[in-house]
Amino acid sequence: MPAVDLWALLESWRVHLRAERKSRQTIKSYTTGVTQYLEYCEREELPVAIARDAVVAFTADLLDQREATTAVARQLAVRQFSRWLVEEKELPEDVLLGLKAPSFDEKLTPRLTDEQCTALIKACKGSDFRDRRDEAIVRFMLEAIVRAGEVIGQTTDDFDLGRGVARVVGKGRRERLVPFSPQTARAIDRYQRMRRTHRLAETPRMWLGERGTGFGYQGLYSTLKWRAELAGIADFHPHLTRHTAAQRWRAAGGSEEGLMAVGGWKDRATMARYTRATTAQRALDEARGLNLGDL
Repeated sequence: MPAVDLWALLESWRVHLRAERKSRQTIKSYTTGVTQYLEYCEREELPVAIARDAVVAFTADLLDQREATTAVARQLAVRQFSRWLVEEKELPEDVLLGLKAPSFDEKLTPRLTDEQCTALIKACKGSDFRDRRDEAIVRFMLEAIVRAGEVIGQTTDDFDLGRGVARVVGKGRRERLVPFSPQTARAIDRYQRMRRTHRLAETPRMWLGERGTGFGYQGLYSTLKWRAELAGIADFHPHLTRHTAAQRWRAAGGSEEGLMAVGGWKDRATMARYTRATTAQRALDEARGLNLGDL
């Protein structure tokens, strides 16, 4: 069977992923992983092909330089690409079938402290369009346990300020309702009233750009990063708000069942990665009250 052009097929795979209605972030993660693998093959003067030994070496190279979670994600992307190539009859067999993801020591998932949450909200204070929008988004994301992509996809019809609930569409096009507080409802209401004067006010998208434009993932990332810098928060990324919201839920005494429903998780193992730091802190607090050193 003649060699296949994996670079060209990568573009075809991207078309397939869009047709499967994968999220933008999933498509970006998958294509980044495969792109880095192909670049690795070229850099190491290996055949640009799906080969088990090459993928293992690529993963080991990532583990030497990056976080283990990144290596796992990049390897998964190549494995998914390989499976698709076989399904499309571009390859006769999946040579990566059964290849295990690298194991790694689990780390406590970081979160913003309560003081940092307050500082982030204060960094949005102001009365112009961007200030009102950003405070509404920040408050919502620190409460609702949502992904950045879910926020970007929201429409004006997704919010019920009276009930304090919003609809989001998560992975797999699964819809769920997420709650938010009266303080967040007030911030959203202030934004919505100012939104009526926006050039795109008649469009259904909830969040709009301040220069008469739309507001996508890059816009969300940039504005939250800027607000975090104003608040003195280093190494900020939007997903940190989801970790923070989940851990705040558990720290406040919220149930695991409620957290799974609001966060959109299908299994406890995935949810537990988000709340492990809070569980550890509870154990430390409990230990201090046990007075085990009182002998």
